[in-house]
Amino acid sequence: MEDRNELSETEMRELYIPRIVDTTIDDMLDLFGAVWILGCKWCGKSWTGLIHFKSSIFIGRPEGRAFAETDPEAALKGEQPRLVDEWQDVPALWDTARYKIDFSKTKGKYIFTGSVTPPKGSVRHSGAGRFAPVKMRPMSLFESGDSNGAVSLSKLFQGERPTPSISKMGYEKIVKLICKGGWPAGLNVDDDRITLIPRNYVEMIVNFDFSKVDGVKRDPVTMRRVLRSLARNNATEARISVLANDVQDADLPISPITAGGYLDALKRIFVIEEQEAWLPEIRSKTRMRRSPKRHFADPSIAVAALRIGQEAVFKDVETAGFLFESLCYRDLCVYSAPFMGNVYHYRDDSDLEVDMIIEADNGKWAGVEIKLGYSKVDEAAANLIRMRDKVVTGGAPEPTFMMVICATANSSYVRKEDGIFVVPIDCLGP
Repeated sequence: MEDRNELSETEMRELYIPRIVDTTIDDMLDLFGAVWILGCKWCGKSWTGLIHFKSSIFIGRPEGRAFAETDPEAALKGEQPRLVDEWQDVPALWDTARYKIDFSKTKGKYIFTGSVTPPKGSVRHSGAGRFAPVKMRPMSLFESGDSNGAVSLSKLFQGERPTPSISKMGYEKIVKLICKGGWPAGLNVDDDRITLIPRNYVEMIVNFDFSKVDGVKRDPVTMRRVLRSLARNNATEARISVLANDVQDADLPISPITAGGYLDALKRIFVIEEQEAWLPEIRSKTRMRRSPKRHFADPSIAVAALRIGQEAVFKDVETAGFLFESLCYRDLCVYSAPFMGNVYHYRDDSDLEVDMIIEADNGKWAGVEIKLGYSKVDEAAANLIRMRDKVVTGGAPEPTFMMVICATANSSYVRKEDGIFVVPIDCLGP
């Protein structure tokens, strides 16, 4: 019997909140045989796929999976582009689709969505040249309507200066948005319940059957401790050995190798992201640190893993600062994706560190410091200038711009003394 509460295609389109990846998906469907929308659970992949599809099959439903396992080729039949949701549960679909793409001149045949990287060996071909991967994350502040987007990141890379714009953020509001997260399902949740979705997300992670990922069963108690340790070391370069020592106790010893296995499993379900170190080509003898920083896909996961709420985050400014950095990393990744940008961090052997380096595919780059409070803008600007002078002297090109992102500035503006942009996070957009 049909579920009378199930939304129609028209209703879904009316309720859909546009995402920044929508344009990228359309472009990739014009160029490739298929698009693979990948990212963590609950970030909106299925709904986004449904906006671009003409027919669909949901492998997460028992009848969909049974049909696909019985006849992968028949499961791919339908008006194109055909949405294949959570395809990794039937890996044969990937190779079948690749074969069909190879023997067809048609572009945009399939939209695959997946929240798990399939186990090694489960597919025969990487899909290179056939599938265009499109990374999707929880909603940025611009997508959720919490940023006016007056300062366009892409236009800054084109040489424009920030548009003057008034911020409505403030410390209390940014703490609320950190705890709430960018989950589409949480947009209209009242303030008293904003932490429930990320807390349920953590429970999903703890009880997830990781044997689907790499064939290894993992202990829920240990997973909970790993998540808590990652949250305590959020937005840092903490080594795996540090995490292992943080997790273990007399009753639950854990080696760095075992801890690394837990981290790898979390990366494969897109819960953890590694912000790689920027390695500019310079002639100087300065040595660059190569360790990545780790962020959760959404800062609200870290809050939930620590089992704290808005009040605790509000009182702990240091923790709030690290969480704000992760929120900015999430948003900068979303905003830079349309121009194929990557977001790195910088640290050299003198411990000179810059929070974010955004590098476009044409080699242009920008240095960005993240400061929760406006009082730290002068300090951040001085740090950016030191880094710029050091790498440019070593042979790197001049940055296209340098910017300080903060939560408590009154408006966006350009500093007269050094030309550095100051942009409140709720004025930034794609």
